[in-house]
Parts: sequence; C-alpha cells; structure tokens
Amino acid sequence: MSDTLPLSDDADHADADRGFIAALTPGVVKASDGRVVWDNDVYGFLEADCPGTAHPSLWRQSGLCARQGLYEVTEGIYQVRGLDLSNMTIVEGERGVIVVDPLISAETAAAALALYREHRGGRPVTGLIYTHSHGDHFGGARGVLPRGTEQGVPVIAPEGFLEHAASENVYAGGAMGRRASYMYGVMLPKSAEGQIGVGLGQGTSVGAFTLVPPTVDITRTGQEETVDGVRVLFQLTPGTEAPAEMNFLFPDHRALCLAENATHTMHNVLTLRGALVRDARIWSRYLDEAIEYFHGRYDVAFASHHWPTWGHDNAVRFLTEQRDLYAYLHDQTLRMLNDGLTGVEIAETIEFPPALAKAWHGRGYYGSLSHNSKAVYQRYLGWFDGNPAHLWEHPPVELARRYVDVAGGPAQAVAKARTYVDAGDLRFAATLLNHVVFADPDHAEAKELLADVYTRLGHGSENATWRNFYLTGAKELREGARTEIVDLAGPEVLMALTVPMLLDSLAIRVDGPRAWDDDLTIDLIVTGPDAGQVRHRLTLHHGALTHREIARPRTPAGLALTLTKPQLLGVIAGQGLDGVETTGDPGLLSRLFSYLTRADPNFPIVTP
Repeated sequence: MSDTLPLSDDADHADADRGFIAALTPGVVKASDGRVVWDNDVYGFLEADCPGTAHPSLWRQSGLCARQGLYEVTEGIYQVRGLDLSNMTIVEGERGVIVVDPLISAETAAAALALYREHRGGRPVTGLIYTHSHGDHFGGARGVLPRGTEQGVPVIAPEGFLEHAASENVYAGGAMGRRASYMYGVMLPKSAEGQIGVGLGQGTSVGAFTLVPPTVDITRTGQEETVDGVRVLFQLTPGTEAPAEMNFLFPDHRALCLAENATHTMHNVLTLRGALVRDARIWSRYLDEAIEYFHGRYDVAFASHHWPTWGHDNAVRFLTEQRDLYAYLHDQTLRMLNDGLTGVEIAETIEFPPALAKAWHGRGYYGSLSHNSKAVYQRYLGWFDGNPAHLWEHPPVELARRYVDVAGGPAQAVAKARTYVDAGDLRFAATLLNHVVFADPDHAEAKELLADVYTRLGHGSENATWRNFYLTGAKELREGARTEIVDLAGPEVLMALTVPMLLDSLAIRVDGPRAWDDDLTIDLIVTGPDAGQVRHRLTLHHGALTHREIARPRTPAGLALTLTKPQLLGVIAGQGLDGVETTGDPGLLSRLFSYLTRADPNFPIVTP
C-alpha cells in the first residue's frame, strides 16, 4: 500500500498545524476523583514510522488526528482539537464566547475552555450551539455551562435535536454502547499493535455525559440569529450525517461551519455501532446546496472533526468531492441493486472513480465503501436479499452446529480453516472459525486461531473502526467480555428529556411475555412552573406499555400520581413515592416495575 499512496503529499499536515497556539500539557484530563477520562499523550507512538501492524494510510490519518491544542481558525474563531473525539469551536462575541459542540464529557469540555481562556482571557460563555444530535457534540455541555450559569444563555440546535438525541442515546443506548466499545476500541491498548485511532478522531472520552436542553430551534434554511453580537446564518440539513443537523455561516468572519457533513474522511451511511440509516442521496444534495447557498461568502470552512480547509476555491473543491462521493455511492448502489446484485455483491463490486479514490478525505477511515454500499442497499430493500434460502435461516448457534457437522466436526473444521489461513484467505477462515466457536465455545484451539485471524485482519485494515472491531474481537476471544461504557442515559440527560420520551424509555424495558396477562392503568399528573399540569395515561395491556396525554379521563385509572418531573425521575430510579400525591392502589406501580428489565452491558458478541 505504501507504494500506491501519495504519502509525500503533506498539504493536510500543513493545514492541521496552521494556527497552532498552544497544547494542553500534559494532554491528560482527569475527573474530580482522579480518574483519567482522556489521554492524548498516549498516542505519542504515532510519531514513528508506520510499522507492519498498521495500514500506512490509517497511520497517516491517525497522526493527523492526534495533533492536540488550541488553534486559531480565523480572527475571532478558535478550535480546541485533540481533547476528545470531536472539536470544540469557540467564537468570540461582544461580551463573551459562543461555544460550538462541547465535546462528549463535561471534564474534557471544561479543559478545552480553560485552555482557550489561558491564552485568550476569561470570557464568559454567552451562547451554545449544537451542530447535531450525536453525543460527541453535546455531552460535555455542563463543562462550559455549569448548573446555575445557563440563565439567559441561548442554546441553539436544529429542529428535532432532542427527539433524536433521546432515540439514539437512551432508547438504543445499551446495545449501541456495547457495540461502540468495539467500534472505538475502548478496551484495546493504545499502541502500534492495538488502537491507533478511529479515523474521525483518536477516541472517546469517558467522563460525565450531560445535556443542557436547547432553547432556540433552527427550523429553516436562511434563519439568522444574532448571539452576543455575532451573526449566524443557518442551513438546515436533516437526514444527512444525523437526523437533525445543520451547517452555518459566520458572515462577518467569512467562516463556514460544516458540522459533520463534510470531514476529512468518507463518513458512515450506517455506523458499525448502529444508528438510523442515513440518506446518501439527501446528504449529497445538501452539500450541493451549501456550495451554492454560501458561495463567495467564506474564506475558511471548518467542521466538528479534523482540521479546517482554507481558501474559498479549496473549500469548494473539497465540498464538491464530498458531494460527488455520496452521490456516486448512492447512485451506483441503486444501479447495481436494480441489476439484481445483493448488498454483499455490490460491496465487492463498487469502486470509486480514480479522482475520488486518490482524495485523502474520500478514503475509508471511518466509513467504508464496503459497509456504506450495504447501508444504501439496506435503506431501500432491508435485510432480506430476496433469496428464499435466507428468509428463514437458523440462528447463529444452530447454524454453526450444522456447518461444523458438515465439515466433519470441530477438529476437522479447524484443520480446514488453517489451510485457508495458510492460503491467505483470512476472510473465509474467519467465517469458518466463527462457526466452530459458536458451535463449541469451549474449543480453545478454534478461539485462539480465530483471534489470530482477527488480529491480522485488523492490522491490515485502512478503516479504523474495522481495525478496532477485529482487534477487540480478538481480545475478547482471549480474555472474555469486559466493557467500559459511558452512561449515555445518566441523570443529566434524562432530566433534559420530555415526559413522553421518559415513558418511551420505560416501555422498551418491559418484558412482554411476563406481562402478557396483566392489565393496568396508571395516570401521571406532572406539574411544573412552565407547563402547568399535564396528565399522562399509561396502559399496560397485552405486554405493551403505551401512553398518551389526556385532558379529562373517561374512566378512572387504578393509580394516579401527582408529581413534578424531578419526582418522576426519582420514581423511575426506584426512590419510592415520598412526597408524591397518590390516589388509588400504589401496588400497581410495583407491579409495573416488576416487569422492567435491565440490560447486561457486556452481552456476548464474538461468542454465543
């Protein structure tokens, strides 16, 4: 690969270093209890030449992403990079600063703001902007707006932000967090043999995940807001990299923020951790709209990851290539789909035109052409490829037992897998050995050989998230499952959710079969200084917990609770009914809660 890549092209290195002011020294952020929540210094090994245990293209990308510190983007606009997966952007206003995307954790956000203040003065935060609904762009909110300081500070987000933040981080947070530990290589050593980054940044911090709810919604392209004397012109881009997302221009600074819609990598149409499938078609169209809508009005384009692009013509070229990348991916997948190819077949066939393939920012460090084309297929046709043989297959363990039986038993299957390893067909060796492990999870030889195959596949991957999946799989085969997962549904986030969102989070925890024969109704009369009094009726029937707002009940509920939202959170957390006004049978609440399950954050992935 080293002979095929333009490794002498150092334009990205110059841009990544441009505007550097100072680094955080040491590049380590700790929680109040002394626990390390972020360590960028551990990536010092990336300064060496690329070893044989890493793809040279990914090594280059990781070295760029590992640059850390405070940078000037243009006069009045600064970024702190390398203190979390994402960047924090700081825009100076008349009285203070507007913070754009306060990272993942309150601790890293506070450290980033402190680094800025050390070199630019102690300006207060007078505005907060979330570019979109992913947790690495709002989780550190309390690090820049501690409780009691948010009064009068506008918090701006795209329309639908809170709903999508809840659905991704709360509703599916358990499974997504487990898979994210693979995707980001959370449990891997940071080394040339282990985790070397994630392509979009170096990794994810593990501090306090928080959320200050938005107070200003951006509902249309062309909407303009003035925050602390700074004009901001918005372009709404729903359905692109996130369901709720927006680009925006600082016209007086001639600077364009591209959120996460255009970064220095091919992004994900569907992330390996799981998410809603994104629309590559609309993604491309919004990039095209941005090219025209903001044309001639900026001299630098920056995003919430990676480094800026300076010069209007350079930025237009960058945006044009990013636009064409997603359009080509979408259209060619549809063309082949309509020719009868399946998602797997398309992934093996599709390739970018040379002009896109040689663009560093179009390479698959975070997303990949392979899994993105499968995601486009999934968006249109779903999981089923139309072949009846795949309509009702056995689940993994039963399927694996039959494959191994056909191979003549575990020993014969492992021996055959070794012949594929020796022949260099690691992909099929992994498939065959995975069947052995699922058929006989105590087969030590199969597990060790599969771990070795995963390691080799990981070391050869240009895509950082593929590398982390392979290497984490190898680690868990050898050592068992142990995951450190950030609590995406902590008290701060739950407090920001609406009552219907909180009730949805309960509904998905009901063990339906155990509740099949129960039938109960509970009214929650939630009071508050702003909303007055709203009655929510919960009904458990046929194992399904449903809820709706009602003005006047036609029939009485078995239990009615009058309480505030903080009291409701306490009830959900199991703190009892102290201080809550109750009418009816309190035993119904215990009955309902008896059906709620709690997910195991370490559920198996590479073993049954």
